[in-house]
Amino acid sequence: QVQLVESGGGEVSAGGSLRLSCAASGTMYRFDAMGWYRQVPGTQRELVAVLKHGGKLEYGALVRGRFIISGDSAKKTVHLEMNNLRPEDSAVYYCKANFPYTNWYDFSPLEVWGQGTLVTVSS
Repeated sequence: QVQLVESGGGEVSAGGSLRLSCAASGTMYRFDAMGWYRQVPGTQRELVAVLKHGGKLEYGALVRGRFIISGDSAKKTVHLEMNNLRPEDSAVYYCKANFPYTNWYDFSPLEVWGQGTLVTVSS
């Protein structure tokens, strides 16, 4: 079973930085895309940053220029450097990965979510 393990959340003061990491296990396949989404209770989950196989990057409009995503599709890991954090960045951050196949006998694509890690930015 494919699992995503997230790390690096916590509390920081406004203007500070945090680094989130996510690692996938339980699959032999490299990812098609892997990245971060965030959600505040009562609102929709929104895109933070995604790294696609081949190197294409996507950022949410609210974090572009402050957050940097990096990773390795073969190693199935991504990292998110969050700089100049603001109180409005406070949320639960979820890692998501898309793989081309579920396993060696099921060639349907697979999407997996992590359990989430809390980021709190105090003013």
